[in-house]
Amino acid sequence: MELNEAKTAQAAAAAAISLLLLLMLLLQYFTRSTRSQIHTKLLNKLPSPPWKLTVIGHMHLIGSLPHVSLRDLAVKHGPDLMLIHLGAVPTLVVSSPRAAEAVLRTHDLAFASRPRSMVTDIILYGAKDSCFAPYGDHFRNTRKMITVHLLNSNKVKSSRPVREEEVRLVIAKLRDAAMSAVDVSELLRSFANDLICRLVSGKFIWEWEEGRNRLFHELIQANSAILGGFNLENYFPALARMKLVSNIICARAMRVRRRWDQLLDKLIDEHVASKLLLAHGDNKDDNDEQKVDSDFIHVLLSRQEEYGFTRDHIKAILIDMFEAGTDTSNLVLEYAMVELIRNPHVLAKLQEEVRRITPRGQEIVTEDDIADMVYMKAVIKETLRLHPPGGITIPHLAREDCNIDGYMIPAGTRVLINLWAISRHANYWDKPDEFLPERFMDGNTKSTDFKGQDLHFLPFGSGRRMCPGIHTAEVTLEIMLANLVYRFNWKLPYGMKKEDMDMTDVFGLAIHRREKLILVPQVA
Repeated sequence: MELNEAKTAQAAAAAAISLLLLLMLLLQYFTRSTRSQIHTKLLNKLPSPPWKLTVIGHMHLIGSLPHVSLRDLAVKHGPDLMLIHLGAVPTLVVSSPRAAEAVLRTHDLAFASRPRSMVTDIILYGAKDSCFAPYGDHFRNTRKMITVHLLNSNKVKSSRPVREEEVRLVIAKLRDAAMSAVDVSELLRSFANDLICRLVSGKFIWEWEEGRNRLFHELIQANSAILGGFNLENYFPALARMKLVSNIICARAMRVRRRWDQLLDKLIDEHVASKLLLAHGDNKDDNDEQKVDSDFIHVLLSRQEEYGFTRDHIKAILIDMFEAGTDTSNLVLEYAMVELIRNPHVLAKLQEEVRRITPRGQEIVTEDDIADMVYMKAVIKETLRLHPPGGITIPHLAREDCNIDGYMIPAGTRVLINLWAISRHANYWDKPDEFLPERFMDGNTKSTDFKGQDLHFLPFGSGRRMCPGIHTAEVTLEIMLANLVYRFNWKLPYGMKKEDMDMTDVFGLAIHRREKLILVPQVA
């Protein structure tokens, strides 16, 4: 299957390149009017890098790590706002807290939409989700459902037993593997997967029928690759709409969509059946009813008529939940452990705090214990600052003409906000490339948080498009990190030194490390 996909990808690339060369003049003819209108408004004023090439624009200046390349270009050519051309698409890049405030707060509504995409329309059932949906009634309705019924504060509190049970399972695995090399990357990925599967479906992942667990893992990876990878239509939309090219682009997305259908339809059908069984059963139990109503699928089904949702709406929202719930937690936790190993004095200070505050003899750190762990919270903040999960936001789309700093940004302009660059901006952060949790305990940044109010620290975004799962992510990160350092000491395997750790990132829908994190846990 992988070989066939590789051949298909090679054929698609060859066809795209050939068509690009053969149809360049035709493409320019069809897009000249729109492009000239946008270019006239933007290029006459906005700072832009030189060396723009015909057809590809500035794409040759963007390396394998776009968040880094765009930051470096912005420093030279547009520290606040910068126009770049990604193929045929002019794109506004926001690289400073001041510019982010203009886009995400002052003119939040004007930039609240998303560009449409054939690929996202296929995988997400016509963009019926929340993350990729254009701004409008559907987005507002879906967002309300998620924030009011799925991820509200009461829901987060009620899911505490699930989080703590999953933490216990991780700690048990580590005890069994003590003094051996452990793939911490896989351990944390499994923790995040298991947790989100229980929150969404109400079941342990190993309770899923044989093959469903593997299918879930494969689909999460496929989504990240397709939605976060190179996509021809994002750079040459007119070319991508031509039937031959669009067929190639859509083929892979359709395969992934069919596999999501296979997984989600069965999960939803099981929940519908269990609800009917409970409703008509002779021996009703309040605990059973509460358990049934607690997971995300049952909440969505119970509110389906109220919100006018079809099954496709429910499936699209579930894909959002799976994707965001899996990537954010495990990647941030992995980066936190990496930074603790690279900074042993920080690890020692964190362990002292966690072990001092947690009652002696307690099996795990609970969410009650975490409230007073100020240094642990600072470690998480600093990890999110240095390693924001997304790096660059999913593109925003201007809904109307908008004036920012004297520059006219026309409706239809795509906007990228470089969260990675903002969180390392030298004008706002002291020693921005160093891991210093203490910065969140004293000085000017003591009161800074990551909940969208401080525009120089936006790992979860801000405004109408801010990640709605921030509270769930926060408590998950806190309880898991506290327990990792509570019961265990950690060291590198095979005589490695901290200087040997490969810190190379890989860009995607979420940024991750190229190398797996392998560590040796020692029971404290």
